[in-house]
Amino acid sequence: MSPDRRKLIEVALPLDAINAASAREKSIRHGHPSTLHLWWARRPLAAARAVIFAQMVDDPSEYVDALLKDPERRSAALRVLRRRRPASDVPAATNREDERAALREVAAEQERERLFGIVRELVLWENTANETVLERARAEIRRSWRRACAEHAGHPRAPELFDPGRLPAFHDPFAGGGSLPLEAQRLGLEAHASDLNPVAVLINKAMIEIPPRFARRAPVHPDARAERNLVEKAWRGARGLAEDVRRYGRWMRDEAAERIGHLYPAVEVTPALVRERPDLQRYAGRKLTVIAWLWARTVRSPNPAFADVEVPLASTWMLSTKQGKEAYVEPVIEGRGYRFEVKVGAPPDAAAAKRGTKAGGSGKPFLCLMSGTPMPFDYLRAEGKAGRMGSRLLAVVAEGNRERIYLTPPPDQEVAATETRPAWSPETDLPQRALGFRVQEYGMLRWADLFTSRQLVALTTFSDLVGAAAERVRRDAVAAGLIDDGRPLREGGAGATAYAEAVSLYLSLGVDRLADRLSTISSWDVGYAKIRNTFARQAIPMTWDFAEGNPFSGSSGSFASLLKWIEKFLLNARATVYGSSLQIDASSQSIGGAKLLSTDPPYYDNIGYADLSDFFYVWLRRSLKPVFPDLFATLAVPKAEELVATPYRHGSRDAAERFFLDGMTRALGRLAGRSHPGFPVTIYYAFKQSERKGGTGVASTGWETFLDAAIRSGFAITGTWPMRTELSNRMVGMGTNALASSIVLVCRRRPPGAPAAARREFLAALRAELPPALRLLQSGNVAPVDLAQAAIGPGMAVYTRYERVLDAAGKHMSVREALALINQILDEVLAEQEGDFDSDSRWALDWFAQHGFGEGDYGIAETLSKAKNTSVTGMREAGILVSKGGTVRLLTPDELSDAWDPAGDARLTTWETVHHLIRVLEKRGETCAAKIVTALGGRAEAARELCYRLYTLCDRKKRAAEALRYNTLVQSWSEITRLARTTPAKQAGLFGDTP
Repeated sequence: MSPDRRKLIEVALPLDAINAASAREKSIRHGHPSTLHLWWARRPLAAARAVIFAQMVDDPSEYVDALLKDPERRSAALRVLRRRRPASDVPAATNREDERAALREVAAEQERERLFGIVRELVLWENTANETVLERARAEIRRSWRRACAEHAGHPRAPELFDPGRLPAFHDPFAGGGSLPLEAQRLGLEAHASDLNPVAVLINKAMIEIPPRFARRAPVHPDARAERNLVEKAWRGARGLAEDVRRYGRWMRDEAAERIGHLYPAVEVTPALVRERPDLQRYAGRKLTVIAWLWARTVRSPNPAFADVEVPLASTWMLSTKQGKEAYVEPVIEGRGYRFEVKVGAPPDAAAAKRGTKAGGSGKPFLCLMSGTPMPFDYLRAEGKAGRMGSRLLAVVAEGNRERIYLTPPPDQEVAATETRPAWSPETDLPQRALGFRVQEYGMLRWADLFTSRQLVALTTFSDLVGAAAERVRRDAVAAGLIDDGRPLREGGAGATAYAEAVSLYLSLGVDRLADRLSTISSWDVGYAKIRNTFARQAIPMTWDFAEGNPFSGSSGSFASLLKWIEKFLLNARATVYGSSLQIDASSQSIGGAKLLSTDPPYYDNIGYADLSDFFYVWLRRSLKPVFPDLFATLAVPKAEELVATPYRHGSRDAAERFFLDGMTRALGRLAGRSHPGFPVTIYYAFKQSERKGGTGVASTGWETFLDAAIRSGFAITGTWPMRTELSNRMVGMGTNALASSIVLVCRRRPPGAPAAARREFLAALRAELPPALRLLQSGNVAPVDLAQAAIGPGMAVYTRYERVLDAAGKHMSVREALALINQILDEVLAEQEGDFDSDSRWALDWFAQHGFGEGDYGIAETLSKAKNTSVTGMREAGILVSKGGTVRLLTPDELSDAWDPAGDARLTTWETVHHLIRVLEKRGETCAAKIVTALGGRAEAARELCYRLYTLCDRKKRAAEALRYNTLVQSWSEITRLARTTPAKQAGLFGDTP
């Protein structure tokens, strides 16, 4: 058999389970790698784990004959086949071969469902460290690997490529946030990560390289050694490393407090303050630790009468909008000046308090607090560029007894914040123009400009203490018995020096987490009453009011609390399999040996990783340059080679697109040439729907450009899978890929000597192969919103099997043209499925395409009904429409009767079934919807098919709310049918509440 034996991912996936786990993972915090260090567009662990597993495990169609040799499996398959095809329907003498094929198909389905069960368990967050579940998956991987090795024992490179005693290693050349190599390591593979970006390289070192190197070691901190029984078993995994990170991090915090704690004074609740604020009586005489100082930026008033007054740019006066805990700032104008007073309770004018000094509405300019004069953004930008943008302290937030205390700032609080100067600051320039950056327009041109003086002092102090902590670790490690061979971490060392550097890396990541909370881009969340981090989204936006946290408080923005997240990651880190992380450019690197490849490359022009990560790089470089001198040899993250289509770097959009296409083609070509022949390559890509017309270059979307690069590099595409990483009920807008935020492409090397094909031949192959593939996708519960993207896989599998496809004039067919034909066939298949619907449903579908749930002319409706072999009167009696006053209108799900029972419906229609299911699902949930499916029996499947057609119609008509309802029903179908198998319907009163 060919090395290209089909893997599970090339045939089917339990996509609903993977997507549900990926969406849920968004809310997981404790121990999740995302808490180690921020990275943009990090792939969910659930998706990464499922993809790598399915990439390595054979599809059952490859070994179904061996399965059928087992009498029990054969009997089980026969029982299913006979239920589907009674013996009387299959003349044995004439269709024996057909029955054998059908039996093989059923057996493969049953085995596939067993593998799906492993995936469904594997993707759950609760099973991330469940060795029983993980070992079941690893055993399945090893089983497929042994089959491959046995079949290729005579392969000329068998000892190298097919060694049954050693699984292939894994490599991700665009490792980024590290989800993929981490999950490969979790599945038992030696994991290699590489990236051009040094911040990404460090994250991957912290995740996959360092924990295994120092696994099962006791901590070296003297206090830990005195307190704990230092047996090896007690320090399994990276727990000893976690303990040292915690304890030396605490020393850093205490030492920093000694040096600069005076810059963060507490607020004393004086008798005078209690007289002003009787609600503070319980804190009388106490000094309260400040959690945050809330500032508003200021500019000079544009009104000449107040030209010497610095007026605030406050986006809101609200400090807390929590019910019963409201607080706000009241500006008090006194002569030619103003001051701020903090009030508790709901403001008398809620709208004005919410608006601050904004003129009202999104994008509107501010108003001068003193005179009401408008301050357009052009004026604000000019003031910022002239260096005349300052700040005023609005309020302080202090720690109370499990509550936030909002206070008018005493004078000493502003003095402590402003009368200090850092000994060092990151003077590296911000990019002149970059995706997601807005602050340069307001005069912020260096990274140092994003921080207050006090923030710079704090960050430089903590950064300096990383080196001091490392020296303490080294001394303590020697005292604990580690050999100090002087071999550093970067050279593979594992002694006292290397261990001290490893601890310092995690402490530096803690400083980075602090920087993310300690900049003037961080703002105050008035709903949750906490500081938002700098990168609340993947951008550096302009913030008009900002929150300055206290690194020594007990709140979530303090150094101790931020370091705690790093400790939690290490406590859960898998530290048993070798891993490595290197800085290499993917478009020019040599991937040593044949490795399993899965990667998440840059997304055309979606995210400027290099520009954004400079925010962290400037601090990491200060702490870790002695540890990794090569990694931090440059003043900023390398950008010229970054594979992102950024016009400002390349002079034009066309040049940027050519750069991306050429670079990605080279990078993917290296993957295609060096991947292990026994496995497909999987590539994640964010779908970008962005049409561009005109220009002289290649006019295509980022998605088409990426597909083009993959094909030029020598890949044939054998599958595409939409992976949703957002909540299942979120739809930003129609015509976008809002639900499927990324697509997984499954690729194989295109075999040499692939033939050319004429357009007619390609179209005929599409018509033959795409319909059964689409039916398989629908049976696998791919959501309607994702179907068009998933269909690209089997469609492009046809296109890429040819060396090229030529039209009648001999011209090469482009990717865009191929995608258009794939969409055309998809439309045809969905239209053909209408033949499975009853006459009433076919009429309703055509009517809905024109009118939705709106009214239309009765005469036209009646004419259409004759063509569909039905009648308006009959459909009104069936309960799917209303007709009056010469008009006809379909009933919405909300208008349908709660008393409906499919078992007693004399004119049951698929249309009615779909909309009753939507009504019941939304009002009563999946259990009640399952009762309808039980009552429907085999007729329920047509309802799901109709949802796909209805979603497509809504997508084209931009009917977002209606499309969402059809999409949600399909997404819930697996759970509904599962419940239907276990929950019998009550035929008399389906839900037990109808007589």
